[in-house]
Amino acid sequence: MSSASWHVRIACGGEAGAGFLVSERHVLTCAHVVRDSARAPVAVSFPHREDLGEVTAAVCAHGGWDGRSDDLGDLAVLELEHTVPLRPAEFAAPEDAYAEPRPRLLVYGFPKGYREGTLAEYRATAAQRIADEWVQLEAWSAHGQPLAPGFSGSAVTLADSNRVVGMVSAASRAAGGVRNGRMLPTSVMARYWPPLGDLIPTPGHQRTAKERLRALVERASEAGVAGDPERLYRDAVGPFDPPVPPGGFGSLWSAAWYVLSEVDDPDVVTRLADRLAGLLEAPALPFGPLGPASPASPASPASPASLAGPAPGELPVWSPILVEIDHSGAGDDQFLVEVSAYREGLRHPVGSATVAASHVRSYVQERVDDAFSHLTPGTDELLAFVLPRALLNWPVAQWECGADDPTPLGCSYPLVVTDRSRRKGGLRHRLARQWEQLDGRATTVLHRVECGTREKPNKLRFRLRQDGADLAGFAAPPRAAPPRADRTGRADRTGPDADADVTHFDVSLTVPVPMLLWPRTGCEDAEHHRDGMGCQGSDFLDRLAAHIDGYPPAELPRTIMSLRESADAADEPDKHWARDVQLLWDDPRCFPDAPPAHRHSPVA
Repeated sequence: MSSASWHVRIACGGEAGAGFLVSERHVLTCAHVVRDSARAPVAVSFPHREDLGEVTAAVCAHGGWDGRSDDLGDLAVLELEHTVPLRPAEFAAPEDAYAEPRPRLLVYGFPKGYREGTLAEYRATAAQRIADEWVQLEAWSAHGQPLAPGFSGSAVTLADSNRVVGMVSAASRAAGGVRNGRMLPTSVMARYWPPLGDLIPTPGHQRTAKERLRALVERASEAGVAGDPERLYRDAVGPFDPPVPPGGFGSLWSAAWYVLSEVDDPDVVTRLADRLAGLLEAPALPFGPLGPASPASPASPASPASLAGPAPGELPVWSPILVEIDHSGAGDDQFLVEVSAYREGLRHPVGSATVAASHVRSYVQERVDDAFSHLTPGTDELLAFVLPRALLNWPVAQWECGADDPTPLGCSYPLVVTDRSRRKGGLRHRLARQWEQLDGRATTVLHRVECGTREKPNKLRFRLRQDGADLAGFAAPPRAAPPRADRTGRADRTGPDADADVTHFDVSLTVPVPMLLWPRTGCEDAEHHRDGMGCQGSDFLDRLAAHIDGYPPAELPRTIMSLRESADAADEPDKHWARDVQLLWDDPRCFPDAPPAHRHSPVA
């Protein structure tokens, strides 16, 4: 141990403990060793270099420990009053402590009666952490030195290399001669003091990339532009990287260190650093909890243009939240509700449950709120309800955002519906091809379907297909046509007039028309056209055509949201022509068909 002159003894008030030098002027120890530092001086001495005498130190950083033995963050950083001519401790990779067979670990402490210090031999019981904070230590032999008071703050080192893998934080509290204790592994210690991250090896990550990331974290924290570390983390990692830990991240640095210590892909470090650089370089724009948001691309830093939403002439970059609702088969009043979020083309499950009809709304509200944390910062959120055909007229746009926010969902976010039966290969392929043509259009063309039309449904099918329609607007809400009965009283779907049983709305759903739009309420009597009466539905289509003129098809969800907002803000919202507008908007490129991984257990 002659080379381990970096071991230190610490005295503070009535407490004595250990620590270790990590720079020419900084020492690490447990916070509880220096708990009286506000009232008593902290004296540091070096048992291997008595000629240096005692050096006064002050606590310059703290892990947040609150005084309880089971509290987290039992770490303190001491700054010496002057530098010392000693080589600091060196660190091993954190996982080196858990190799098989378990390596022998040495601890140098100062229990009562050993002012000069003494050694104890231990090993890690397992790599699994207790409360994601501590690793359990067990004695190497049954007759060795126990971890008595005075070992707190001691460096835990590999016996063969003398490199540090942790710090003793607690001695055994078990009876019956059990000799164990706990250590803070270096991977946990670095959460509380960022400079330590530069000293701990992180295989696969280059030192320059680590230093750049830490510098950007410091700048972003000081500037206050990154207040949602969980969202930044999700934006940087891929679908197979570790999820956010159960307790989340207490700081931006803890998220960055999690990337360095738990994620193997070095590109994630680069992406996270690039996003922070983009946030710092972009103008301060009020875009959500991250401040100015970063772009959808995982490989490039955010540009100011991408942070302000689509510029004039640019198409929106939608990040959909998908809400799928269908009958569960468990009863007429039971629905299967699944919520997921798309990020960079990949689908991430958020929640799935079978709920009673009366609870569907509240379940959706909760899960949608959770889904926002999965979206790529800087993209445009799109709330899409996938419904069975019989439920396409549900007032989902009028559902409140939450128990504490009565704002309708359709006024807060671009909200669309789509038909579950449309998620089939052939039709989706044709829809995607249609959208490739629509992307180049500067305005949306409305193809009208009047509520009193005498046009046969099969003629409408031909017209929509022939014209390559982009938006079919209906003057009346969809209604199911009752099937005719044959002489036996059974429904008859055969014969020359079978097409009459199919509504115009049904026909439009089988044609690759990307968008359908209708009023949820309105004309119920198709006969008034034949009597020369006025039509509320026709007025609806007239106003709608004027409103969408000049807006490209990709912008329609946002255009309809602005219509709903205008209706909600009107003096008499219930009488506003656009209050109940329903938009079916179907771009397969936004909703890839691949199901989310592990949505259901294969043995459930």
